[in-house]
Amino acid sequence: MKLNLFILFAMLMMPFQTVRSGTLQDGVADSVSIDKEEEEAQPAKKPGLITRIINSFSDYDENYIEPQHYLFTAMLQATYSYDYYTLRGTDNSQSVSLAPDGVIKLGPYFGWKWLFAGYTFTLGASSFNKTKTEFDLSFYTSRFGIDLFYRRTGSDYKLRNVRLGNNVNTSLLQNVPFDGVKAGITGLDLYYIFNYRHFSYPAAFSQSTCQKISCGSWLVGVGYTKNTLSLDYTKLQSLIDERLGSQTVALDSGLKFNKASYFDISISGGYGYNKVFARNFLFCVSGQLALSYKENYGSTMGEENEYKFSFRKFSPNLIGRFAVVYNNTRWYAGFSAIVCSSNYLQSRFSTNNTFGNMNLYVGYNFALRKRYKTKK
Repeated sequence: MKLNLFILFAMLMMPFQTVRSGTLQDGVADSVSIDKEEEEAQPAKKPGLITRIINSFSDYDENYIEPQHYLFTAMLQATYSYDYYTLRGTDNSQSVSLAPDGVIKLGPYFGWKWLFAGYTFTLGASSFNKTKTEFDLSFYTSRFGIDLFYRRTGSDYKLRNVRLGNNVNTSLLQNVPFDGVKAGITGLDLYYIFNYRHFSYPAAFSQSTCQKISCGSWLVGVGYTKNTLSLDYTKLQSLIDERLGSQTVALDSGLKFNKASYFDISISGGYGYNKVFARNFLFCVSGQLALSYKENYGSTMGEENEYKFSFRKFSPNLIGRFAVVYNNTRWYAGFSAIVCSSNYLQSRFSTNNTFGNMNLYVGYNFALRKRYKTKK
């Protein structure tokens, strides 16, 4: 049982406004006029900078977006994590793809305004012993969003797809446990929503608002990712020899490395669209293409001499988000997914890492806010 803390920046408070009304009666018109003149003579007090910044987070058009009606929420969520690595050698004739067994985590959550916390329990287990650490954190406001991620894999990887050259049958290596690889990824993505007054990311991914009219928006973002990857290639070679027997196959020199670390800084652009296809139902899809500057340091081992490599170049990354939501402001349920794909390309060594989360949830909001009690 693990404790996961998720803080979702889904702004639940709209700027508070005061409305005054009255009628003029005989004998009081002059005093009302004087009071009004005095009020007009005194400039209205402007809210402070911090208040204006907080209020700007929830600056949206209520003709398009319905605010949250309640202060608290309780939710049950199941999460499936996905992680897939592909390593390629010098001429792409050899490649190794690895991924752990899928594990589903289930847990109850409780939220108040921006704070959202809960427990998750692992359902089932991988067939291979493992230790891993995963932490994902997301902030969603009307104007911008942030995705933070921290992952450290354990020893539960399996060989999923192995290519060792033409005419080499590698079927005996499929789904074989391999504990000679360890990977880690740390990073963040920050993105800005241009049409934030009409398009709501929180409606799709944090259920804190409801999209009332179909609408889309262009997105722009920046990101930073740090990866580490270690491979015990001698153990991989031994496993190949053991499984393939008489088929003598030597690993490509590009796959003979002990450890590589690389980071990238990216600028991304894309588009998101919320489709309201029925009352209280929403379908959201968004995609961003990132142009990333990558820097890599590591080493490969040739048959005789160690070959040092480093590269600085640009390559594309992809970020996709999907959601289907039912939300009537009291009850909500839905499915969401975030998938990221990073590519590192170099003449002697290249990798692709695709990872993400899929969530299935149902929740209940309670404790009606004062603003909506007056409307009942």
